[in-house]
This record gives sequence, structure tokens and C-alpha cells, in this order.
Amino acid sequence: MEKLEALASVTRLSDRVVRVLGQNPGKFTLQGTNTYIIGQRNPYTLVDTGEGKEEYIPHLESALREASNPEEPHVSDIIISHWHGDHVNGLPSVLSLLRRLWDERNVPAPFKPPRIHKFPLAHTADGGLEVLRSKLSQDSYTAAPNGTLFHDLSDLQSFFVTGCTAPLKVLHTPGHTKDSICLYLPEDRALYTADTILGQGTAVFEDLASYISSLRKMLDFRSSDGHNTEYAALYPGHGPVVTEGPKLISTYIEHRTERENQIVHVMKQPPPEGQPWSTWGIVSTIYAAYPQNLWLPAANSVDQHLKKLQAEGKVRHLGGEGKDVKWELLAKL
Repeated sequence: MEKLEALASVTRLSDRVVRVLGQNPGKFTLQGTNTYIIGQRNPYTLVDTGEGKEEYIPHLESALREASNPEEPHVSDIIISHWHGDHVNGLPSVLSLLRRLWDERNVPAPFKPPRIHKFPLAHTADGGLEVLRSKLSQDSYTAAPNGTLFHDLSDLQSFFVTGCTAPLKVLHTPGHTKDSICLYLPEDRALYTADTILGQGTAVFEDLASYISSLRKMLDFRSSDGHNTEYAALYPGHGPVVTEGPKLISTYIEHRTERENQIVHVMKQPPPEGQPWSTWGIVSTIYAAYPQNLWLPAANSVDQHLKKLQAEGKVRHLGGEGKDVKWELLAKL
């Protein structure tokens, strides 16, 4: 298993970005969820809120206490990168912290609750987000004009941050989830990638075709619309900063292309015992040299590749469920 690079709980990445670790290390979260405070002075913009671990709040508080403008709140806006709990479930405790920090100032001005932003999502996860909303007092956030919790983000939206000359740019990058976004930070020449690109290892995805399209979009964005939107670094949702961002994105694409080619190569061979190739048969062939405890996670990735090939008219689904789904190669590739 790849050794994980230790990350400090609070790290200043530039004069306008501070990373605060969510204190939720694990198999899928690596060292934990990275949250980011953006801005040169308060009110700041906070990107993601962690999983909701109590240990996160003291670290976030220590970073926010640098606020220099006593007449403004510590945070005016919170951007949620996608619906997964390790990025959004910390909202209740974060909002409580912001209210407490304001009350401790004991200033006569009324509290300005933060706006909370997310790309809109029609998804079963909405139920989980509704449960989350039920835990929030209505005076702890500034509702959207339609009265909902989230102010909708849109693709290529400009997002202004206190003390930054150039606005953030929102990129809708579905694949990991349907609502996943990235954020371009022009003054850092950096791209916040949430879980689309990790600082270590490879990302998982709900839909491979969308995911590959988003990776290409991230590369193409560097010179989109005739503007200089070059970036070098990636600020991921998990793991350390990536210094050669475009190179790593290209590597992700190459890795997926290589895996697809392996799958097609296997399917060109006579299937075992004269039966159509199954997802599990393909996995056991490609991963024959790997420990079998890795085969089941690999099956999900292979299944996503096969669904992509099916959408492209290159393979046909012959029935079955889960890892026992049968497939037929339709095109000579």
C-alpha cells in the first residue's frame, strides 16, 4: 500500500489559501478531508466543511481567528464541492462555530450568516441533504432567493473572494459524482479538484464517461476562450498538494485508456468454457497477478469501463447482475 504523506492540521499554502485537515483519516479519505479557507482577509470563503468530527473545529477556529476586520463575519460564503458526507456533514458544527466566534466579539452589528453554495443535483443523495438541512437552524445560514439551503453554482461561474483581485472560476466536473466541481484560483495558478483528482492514489467515480470528459475539460480549461487560465498546482480534496497538476491529470486519462485497452484485449480472446465474458471473468484475467482481495474493488472499475463501451456501441450487455453480468464485444478494436 502506498505510504501516505503526513499533512499538518493547518497549513498556509499561499497568502490567500489555508488548508485545514478534517481530522477524519481513513482508507478512502487518506489523511482526511482537506478544507480550504480562501481570501486575504475576512470575510473568507470556506471550501467544504469536513465530515463533522469534533476534532476539526478547534483547528478551523485557530485558522479563522486571524480575521482582521471586526465589523465583518469570519466567513461570508461556504462552497460545497459535492454531496459526499465527508465534505458536507460538518456544516452544522461549522455554522455553530461561526455564530459563536461572532458572539464572542460582542459587537453591536447583527450577525451575517454565510451563504452556502453547491452545484444543483437531482439525485437520491438529496434525501441525505434534506436530513442535513433539518439539523440547521434557519438563522445559521443565509438562504437562497428561493428559500432553499444551497445557492446554486453554475459551470464557469465567477465567484468573488475578499482580498483576491481575480475571482474564482467554477468548473462543473461530473464523474466522481454528478454534482462535482473544481475551482480555479488564478492568483495561485492552482485548481482545487475536490475528489476528481486526489493528492495520492487514484479517484473513484460514478460514471466513467463523464469522468474522462471532465478530466479532458480540466486540461482544456488552461487556454479556454482565448484567456490565459494556466495552472500548475492542484489543491485536492484528499492528500497533499500536487505540483505538476496537468501532468497528473494526463496520467489519470492514460491510466483509464490503458485499462480500457486491456479489457478489449481480453474480450478478443475466446471466452472461458465457451461462455460469454463476465465482468468477473475479465477482472480475474487482468488482475490474475494481484491478491484476490483487490478483485472486488477492481470489478466496479471494470464494470464502469464496460458501461462506457456499451454506450459507445462497442460491447453488448447479455444479462446477469453485479460481477456476473455477461458481455459481448461488438467491434474489432
